[in-house]
Amino acid sequence: MKSGDVELLIQQVQSSQPMDSAKLDEFIQAVAQRSIDIKLVERWLKVVHSNGISVAETTQLTKGMMLSGAVIDWSDNSMVVDKHSTGGVGDKMSLMLAPILAACGLKVPMLAGRGLGHTGGTIDKLEAIPGFNCSLNPQQMKTQVEAIGCCIAAQNDAIAPADGLLYAIRDVTDTIDSIPLITASIISKKAAEGLGTLVLDVKCGKAAFMQTLEDATGLAESMVGAAKGLGINTVAQITQMDYPIGQYVGNSLEVLGSVMILQGKGSKDTLDIVILQCAELLTRTGKAESHVQAEKIISQVIDNGMALEKFKQMCIQQGVDQIIAHKLCETPHDVLTQSAHVTEIKAQDTGYICEIDSMMLADIARKHGAGRFSIEDEIIAEIGFEICFERGNQINSGDVWLKFHHNEPLTEDDLNKLTNSLSTTAQPFVHKKRLISIIE
Repeated sequence: MKSGDVELLIQQVQSSQPMDSAKLDEFIQAVAQRSIDIKLVERWLKVVHSNGISVAETTQLTKGMMLSGAVIDWSDNSMVVDKHSTGGVGDKMSLMLAPILAACGLKVPMLAGRGLGHTGGTIDKLEAIPGFNCSLNPQQMKTQVEAIGCCIAAQNDAIAPADGLLYAIRDVTDTIDSIPLITASIISKKAAEGLGTLVLDVKCGKAAFMQTLEDATGLAESMVGAAKGLGINTVAQITQMDYPIGQYVGNSLEVLGSVMILQGKGSKDTLDIVILQCAELLTRTGKAESHVQAEKIISQVIDNGMALEKFKQMCIQQGVDQIIAHKLCETPHDVLTQSAHVTEIKAQDTGYICEIDSMMLADIARKHGAGRFSIEDEIIAEIGFEICFERGNQINSGDVWLKFHHNEPLTEDDLNKLTNSLSTTAQPFVHKKRLISIIE
């Protein structure tokens, strides 16, 4: 692509004119093929970040990025579904959602990412399972989904390669928080799965990427618009992320928490969010006539063991030894790595739990190896938290409310921050539901 053509695109964005459609497609292909001056890409990203682009242009950008690599083709994609979450503390929904929906008769070819920053990545969690292989190419994904109904694979260069370079450059040019660029990055990869239906979980709150309802709504509307523009039946659920999700936070611990849900046990908070997402996909595909019926179907496949069996099948298909996979589903503690130390944190006051500082917990866990500061960092799977009380519960001074699983000694600063992460109120506290609003 000629540099003058890129300059034209840059000028058009700067002057709020529509970008030349053919030249935008050519630009995306040049990015995918790595046949363009990086400096020009950096300048284009910066003007898009500063000026924004239209819904139509965002959809075209998304489609171009999707078509820059392999797209999984299904003879009938009406039952092919997935979800995407913008990430949160303790957000382990994918690990349960894929096998539950497979047990309900849907197909889930899920592409997922690694964690960077305070939120954990689905791939990091799955790789806490000994032998689990997330490196599937598009054909392997399709073959596995047709065989057992689900897979969870790492994003790779075969899918939306234009995004690989754009994302890397966004990271170093401070253009990560551009809504059109976030939209194109997320939706291009989901669209490449060949989906018929998609549910988006857009987190909102102190421990979310989008901290205000206005920002979360803007991102949700943009992603729904682009996905629908590509013919995908899409809905966004804006959910609270100012409190850790469920009982467990950290890679191995979140696998443990997920298996417990599939066993019919575990955190109600976690299960409620999984049901919220699964029910939407079941009703939109016609597998259920209503959310009430969808919830009954979900309960059935958990109660009769089909969802757990799908999870085991997925593990075996993706490289886990059969004996280990069976043991993981029976007694996960025996399979998952354990930390060297577990430190108990006690409540300082008596009252009702109104807040846990999710960001504080996530930052300390990240410092101890549960998360990354750069993409090259190695994850320590066993690091994380066990939260012993739910929001709104009554607690007494001296009760253990948190267990921190760690390998390295805790500093005095760590202990103070952990202790001060809990807030209580003297009066009974009725907490708000996770679901804030729905964008269609």
